[in-house]
Amino acid sequence: MFRYILQRGALALAVAFTVSLATFFLLNVATDPAYAIAGEDATPEMLAQIRETHGLDRPLASRYFDWLGGVLTGDFGESYYWNKPVAELVASRAPTTIALALSALSVTILISIPLGALAALKPNSWADRFALGVAVSAQAVPNFWLGLIMIILFAVTVPIFPVSGDDTWLHFVLPAFVLGASSVPAVMRLTRTGLIEVMDSDYIRTARSKGFRGMPLLTRHAMRNAILPVVSVLAVQLGQKFGGSVITESIFAINGLGRLALESILGSDIPTVQMLIFVFALVFVAMNLLADIMNAALDPRIRIG
Repeated sequence: MFRYILQRGALALAVAFTVSLATFFLLNVATDPAYAIAGEDATPEMLAQIRETHGLDRPLASRYFDWLGGVLTGDFGESYYWNKPVAELVASRAPTTIALALSALSVTILISIPLGALAALKPNSWADRFALGVAVSAQAVPNFWLGLIMIILFAVTVPIFPVSGDDTWLHFVLPAFVLGASSVPAVMRLTRTGLIEVMDSDYIRTARSKGFRGMPLLTRHAMRNAILPVVSVLAVQLGQKFGGSVITESIFAINGLGRLALESILGSDIPTVQMLIFVFALVFVAMNLLADIMNAALDPRIRIG
């Protein structure tokens, strides 16, 4: 098991390094950092002075390794737009995004797994068609449209929840539902498929012969084996929600990392953008690694293979 974790961890670090390298070079080649600092009215003399002051006249490779060394020591650079350390900006906004991502994942679990179980119990029935209809609808509706509809229905027409902000838990209800709904189709279909396959197993037929039926059969016997692929998908979905909350946070005016990314892009704040992309990629890679470790712990065949 320890060897398996080392192998997967080394692969995760290689992916994170590749993402950081690609992000740094693409952002610094596509945009001139000196121009982003000075603004549209900058003269060539001002640009030359800024490049010299910030070390932007050095080769890209040396600047990348300086940046990477700073990241490893906790120095994420200085924001051009807010004139603050990037680490301070990320630390102040990260708890909000973490709370939103976990809330959205809870919504996904509470909707998709019961629907998948209901569909698996009676395949090709009205319950199965209803669950698949919910999944197709959730997949077809874009987040920005669903967010606006939720605001109109539950914040304007019937003022139950706040329209924007992140002061209380009520502010997270609508955005968590919007962000969580996008993951319902994948998790629901995977739960349904896994349970249908498991329900045809010999040990399930034995459990039926002992009198187990319906939800007791599902929860005590079938779910343990069917849940393995679902665990992987949920971990990946958590990583996606952490980095994919830009639209949702912007619609509901939530001051998290997603909104910080949008504001940094609009303000051409290269140090903040490249650090946020690296953080999002690192979280996504970490969630994939966690999913691999959990699956290996639950199923010895994976780590032996």
